Amino acid sequence: MSQNALSRARAGEEDAFRQLIDPYRRELQLHCYRILGSLQDAEDALQETLLAAWRGLDGFEERASVRAWLYRIATNRCLNALRGRGRRPQEVPSMVEPPEPTRIAEPMWLEPYPDVLLEGVADKGPGPEARYETSESVGLAFVAALQHLPPRQRAAVVLRDVLGFDRSEVAQMLDSTQASVKGALQRARATLDERLPPGRRERASMPRSGRERELVGLFAAAVGRGDTEGLISLLTDDAWLTMPPEPYEYQGALAIARFLDDRAARRGANLRLVPTRANAQPAFGCYLPDPQAPIARAYGLMVLTLTDERISAITWFSERSLFPHFGLPRTLAE
Repeated sequence: MSQNALSRARAGEEDAFRQLIDPYRRELQLHCYRILGSLQDAEDALQETLLAAWRGLDGFEERASVRAWLYRIATNRCLNALRGRGRRPQEVPSMVEPPEPTRIAEPMWLEPYPDVLLEGVADKGPGPEARYETSESVGLAFVAALQHLPPRQRAAVVLRDVLGFDRSEVAQMLDSTQASVKGALQRARATLDERLPPGRRERASMPRSGRERELVGLFAAAVGRGDTEGLISLLTDDAWLTMPPEPYEYQGALAIARFLDDRAARRGANLRLVPTRANAQPAFGCYLPDPQAPIARAYGLMVLTLTDERISAITWFSERSLFPHFGLPRTLAE
């Protein structure tokens, strides 16, 4: 930390403040995303964090690093946001007559995270106390699993097991005791181990591999021609199709095929796919041809999870306002 920059920032120089916080901006936004599960909420929490830091510079006593101080502010802004969120998933209109699902899960608010915002963050790596590699802790399955934890457990496990902060630092950030943090971590780890079995974690395929590129190409081609059978052939036997915050979940070839065929019949046209990346995973912007104009309009985002060199999960997001974050246009020319 530059003492000169800190002194100038305390004197009201905005450029000096930016010099202090810019090295941490992207990792703080990712931290907020992990806790909140929402890209748009993470952006809001980051802005609140930076505003609070600017206003609170005089109270920074330098007993911790600027980074740890910023993480404390960000974590508490996220916890405040979770307290105020209420029943947000229920704001989403219910899906029209979906086929019988494999199960109905608890509604969960989750959005994908653009890979462009991960650039530079992964290079820093987690601290020595971390239990998760950066590549796993940005994955959609991990972020989804976090959303099932109570807020303070969620914050504790991200600070300790993802970022590698010492337990005493985590206790200070959460205004808690080390014993309380230890208990929260034990409960959080048990839940995560149940939802993310170690065997499953170890079987994840290498990102951006030749096999990944092949699978992505075959998947896009199958969707583009409306070939449900060809798409299903790319999946693992126990693959899942989910659509957060919708509670309907489909597992296995028959259930997923039934759902895809039903939706295709309702759309009346095949989707056009544009590749992108989210959560360090292959993803697509999906577009639906407009019957009244020679264009295709933004329709939703799909993120693929690859395991054992096949597709083990398809996650659909209907939030079209996310397209600009992924560099995707709102329409495509036919």
